[in-house]
Amino acid sequence: MGQDITPLGNKLALADEQATLDAGAAFAKCLQAGINVYLHGDLGAGKTTFTRGVLRGLGFAGKVKSPTYTLVEPYQLKIHQELVDFYHFDLYRFADEEEWEVAGFREYFNAHSVCLVEWPDKAGDLIPQADIDVYLSLAGEGRSLRFLANTAAGKKCLERYADSQI
Repeated sequence: MGQDITPLGNKLALADEQATLDAGAAFAKCLQAGINVYLHGDLGAGKTTFTRGVLRGLGFAGKVKSPTYTLVEPYQLKIHQELVDFYHFDLYRFADEEEWEVAGFREYFNAHSVCLVEWPDKAGDLIPQADIDVYLSLAGEGRSLRFLANTAAGKKCLERYADSQI
């Protein structure tokens, strides 16, 4: 089981879409190559909005598309002065976890990339372990956000994020 390292307590309240974008941008500062982040939440919980914030926080200025139909959107970005392959996956349309293997996505998860995955449960046990799980849920007019570190690299990243939020 992972370790909850969410700044300001168990859950972070996000008042609106801009707060979700800002949380993603702040989270981006702790990322490094080799980190896998899995986004959990119902439809409309803010997974793609959070990812858009992460990409903005990493300096990407272009249009951020949801990969619902393409399954993955690739980006090349500088993270801590290192050129990194950044992949945004959306597995919502998977009908069977075997689609993960057929798609050939396993090679994207490596020491030189950052992978953010929406709907990781659709790949079952075939997808590599997440370093960080991000849980988003609707909360009144806004959303709530919670992080869970599953590896030493994930814990280190979330500790840097928590320190920057205090």
